[in-house]
Order: sequence, then structure tokens, then C-alpha cells
Amino acid sequence: MKEMSPLEEIRHSAAHVLATAVLRLYPNTQLDIGPPTDSGFYYDFDSEVPFTPEVLQQIEEEMKKVIKENHRFERQEVSREEAVSIIKKMGQATYKLGRLDDIPEGETISFYRNGEFLDLCAGSHVSYTKKIKAFKLLQTAGSYHRGNAANKQLQRIYGTAFATKDELAKYLEQIEEAKKRDHRNLG
Repeated sequence: MKEMSPLEEIRHSAAHVLATAVLRLYPNTQLDIGPPTDSGFYYDFDSEVPFTPEVLQQIEEEMKKVIKENHRFERQEVSREEAVSIIKKMGQATYKLGRLDDIPEGETISFYRNGEFLDLCAGSHVSYTKKIKAFKLLQTAGSYHRGNAANKQLQRIYGTAFATKDELAKYLEQIEEAKKRDHRNLG
């Protein structure tokens, strides 16, 4: 398990909160993965519901509720057999069993729970959801499962998260300024 910086932990935890919110609103959604990135986080979903800007807004509101509930992030290490059983019981076999197969034999297999949400994950996370103080969902995009155009196209939700609301505001301002200077829009 690669050691994450405190900011990466916030972003990775926000990705789990995003998945929690999506499953609360759209329980038939299949989950793929949700890593932190240099500028935030994303999570890939297989959902019959198109994630329009209005739906993104609803998901963001649900995320705020999940954070306010202040669930603890709890790590649980399991055997491969237990992991298969947990994934099937969660109804998340479509992509998660393949992700489980990616974990080399002999490596630790772990799940993280926050509230009712459980995800196959190496970690690490913040201790409680309330430690996610400043986040914003930014956009959706199509993404092929495992980056392969032969696979099903999933919906990727991009977001960002920072340690403070000030840092988030500064970042969002930078994005707006960059959009204004974009040569494709200037002409």
C-alpha cells in the first residue's frame, strides 16, 4: 500500500463518500474504481441514470448529508474467499470481482466501511467523514472500463477536495480564470 499524503487521503475519502451517495440515490448502480488524482478524485459508475448536471447536484447534496453523519472509515482485512463473498453479497460483482483479481496472490485484501458503504480498497482514508471539509463535484465524462474501448462505457464523475474551504475557493477560481483564457473560447 503506497503511503498517501493527507490531501490524497481527503480526496480518496471523498471518492468513497461520492460512491456512498450514488448508491443511496441509485441503488442499482455498479461501481468500478475511485482513486485520488493530482487535482481531486473520480469514481467510475455503471448506471442506467445519465449523470446530468441536475443529477450531479443531487449527488453533491447527498454527499453533504453523508459527511454530516460523520461515519468512521473502518478497515477490514479479509481472505480472498471472504472478499468474493462480500462483493457478491453487496451486489457489486460486475467490476469489483475483476478488481479483486488484480490483487496479487499473497497481498493483503482489505475493504473500507463508512456507514452502510463498503468498498474493496487498499486505503488509506481520513478517520471520519466530517474530516472532508471542502469538496465540489466538477463534471462527468464517459470512460471505458479499464480504458479499453472494447469494454462498456462507464460514467466518470470528477470532483475535487481540499483541506479548507479557502483552498477549494482558490482552486475553483483558477479553473474559471483558465476557462476565460482558453484559446478555443477567445476567437
